[in-house]
Amino acid sequence: MSLPSFSQRDLLRQGGSRIRQMGSNFSSRGGGTDSLKRRDKNEDSITIRFRYLDSTRNYLLDSSINDFTTRFPVPATNITLGNTGTASRSLLFSPSFQPGFDPGFHAFDIYRWSVEKARFFSTTRPYSELNYTLSSRAEQQIDLMHTQNIKPNWNFLFQYRLVNASGFFRNQKTNHNNYLFTSWYQTVDKRYNAYLIVLANKLQSGENGGIQSLTDLDSSIYKDRFNIFTNLGGRSGYATDFFNTDVGTGNRYNDFTVLLRQQYDLGKKDSLVTDSTVIPLFYPRLRFEYTTQFTKRNYEFRDYLGDSVYYRDAYNITFPLPVDTFRVKDSWKEFINDFSIYQYPDAKNLQQFFKVGAAIQNMALTSDSGHFSMYNIFGHAEYRNRSRNQKWIIEANGKLYFVGLNSGDYHAYGSLQRFIGKKHSYAQLGFENVNRTPSFIYDSRSSFYLMPQIQEFKKENTIHLFGSMYQPDLQLRLGADYFMVTNYTYLKNFYELSQESTLFNLLQLTLQKTINLGRSWKWHADLYYQQRIGNAEVNVPALYTRNRIGYEGNLGFKNLNIAFGAEVRYHTRYKGDGYSPILGKFYYQDSVTISNVRPHVAGYVHFRIKGFKFYFRAENLNTAQVTSDGFGFTKNNIEVPGYPYPGLLLRFGIYWSFVN
Repeated sequence: MSLPSFSQRDLLRQGGSRIRQMGSNFSSRGGGTDSLKRRDKNEDSITIRFRYLDSTRNYLLDSSINDFTTRFPVPATNITLGNTGTASRSLLFSPSFQPGFDPGFHAFDIYRWSVEKARFFSTTRPYSELNYTLSSRAEQQIDLMHTQNIKPNWNFLFQYRLVNASGFFRNQKTNHNNYLFTSWYQTVDKRYNAYLIVLANKLQSGENGGIQSLTDLDSSIYKDRFNIFTNLGGRSGYATDFFNTDVGTGNRYNDFTVLLRQQYDLGKKDSLVTDSTVIPLFYPRLRFEYTTQFTKRNYEFRDYLGDSVYYRDAYNITFPLPVDTFRVKDSWKEFINDFSIYQYPDAKNLQQFFKVGAAIQNMALTSDSGHFSMYNIFGHAEYRNRSRNQKWIIEANGKLYFVGLNSGDYHAYGSLQRFIGKKHSYAQLGFENVNRTPSFIYDSRSSFYLMPQIQEFKKENTIHLFGSMYQPDLQLRLGADYFMVTNYTYLKNFYELSQESTLFNLLQLTLQKTINLGRSWKWHADLYYQQRIGNAEVNVPALYTRNRIGYEGNLGFKNLNIAFGAEVRYHTRYKGDGYSPILGKFYYQDSVTISNVRPHVAGYVHFRIKGFKFYFRAENLNTAQVTSDGFGFTKNNIEVPGYPYPGLLLRFGIYWSFVN
């Protein structure tokens, strides 16, 4: 997540609506500024705040319950291959704005934890969360979190998440594990800060290549969808063994990161004197920062039961008989050293500063083509200012790669935000431009470069103009994004990499509105409109809408907070992208139209009693139908050609928070 997204989150939280930003895309998260703060029997309060590595603001935990996607890894604007944990992409156009080195595997990004999302807490008492979700077909999600201050100036956080889903169709089992440890230490004199992040992601997703025949969905023989034959993975039986983490044929992505950031400030000491104590204060004017980061990544596709006909037809790959095993793997090691200097014009306003820095990045690749060493040297600069009257927010930052693998890449961002009135209405205008080398899978040194010929690709260039406004009294947010893209890279079919040389534009409009239908009855409506201008091999639905209509209140009970109702999602017809299992990427296709006549419908009941939260959802109610074989949930929606969504899916979620 980039720095601009942090400021956006600040604004929207202050405005009373929690909006999650994915790149330039927004989806209503409901809820608001319901922070976590409670008292024990001795009336000793607990205060919990957290911040991100590159943010200057403190945030409060959100305990709202009206939007389940705040607790679920798949965003409301994303689709999957039909099972939680499988490859996912957004229905909204969202090009990459990351310059420099990029391995190129992003279909599982929503399940990854990253340095940008790591939180550093400060809490007056130890705090823990224990979350468990159980769904149909033995799908499970476990979230554990504990944080506490070892000393008033030293905190640590441990967090773990497991996503395990066997799936409704063959060979689509997923097993994801995420680990995170953070620590934040500040000396008593407040001159020195140290931030430590240790995180790991182990993502495993079975790949079935889609079902062999869509007509099987209408056959009574396959009322149990697990019996339908798929293109990859053989004919393994159904298994729900929680301790068996092998996904068989599929993708295995692992990464491990250690980051240490140290800061030392020069400035002015001061103190705050009360009746019983003296609180030391420090106002920095100059800050020196050194960041070192090591990352190890492995990307592997493995199939020990390869169907030679499928690989020949889809990938033009022929197995040397009698071998039927196929495996490709890229292994990366990356080491970054970054030195930066901050200057604070106003000693008492830490949210106004200039920052300049430079970094050297060393990468080593081990692939089927051999061993390769690469490097980058880049500089970066930033200016940020949140005025002391809290009315103006200015952000400007840039990054330029001087020499190395990605020489000539750059990213520039600028944003101006203005609060209007006393109720946190705001307006924002911004500009973003990136010039980037195509992801490394477009490089013939990658094992995932499956084309027989070597092709050179030019740098992608994307200009992004955006604006938004939020009015809390009207519970209304409007947004507009305009993209101008040159040299857009994409996957043409299962394995052919291609590039769109001509310029094309895309307009994206967003409307999010909460309508009060009566006492405690609300309608949360999100509407997205997209229009491509120019000839380009990019397909997006013209309209996508998400609507939640239900009750939000306490039903007359003091300690109860409940939300129940229905959720409906729908998009217009379009030629949706296909999916390439080996590359783990979605590819452009123009022969199959995604036209789900029935919208996705779910019913839900969520409630909270103090620190206990409960979620119940009945999803895919739209699949209900009566046939000659009787009643069943067999009218499956399809979002990716060959990959049906399941029928009725029930979810139960229990979330506890503890103050120790």
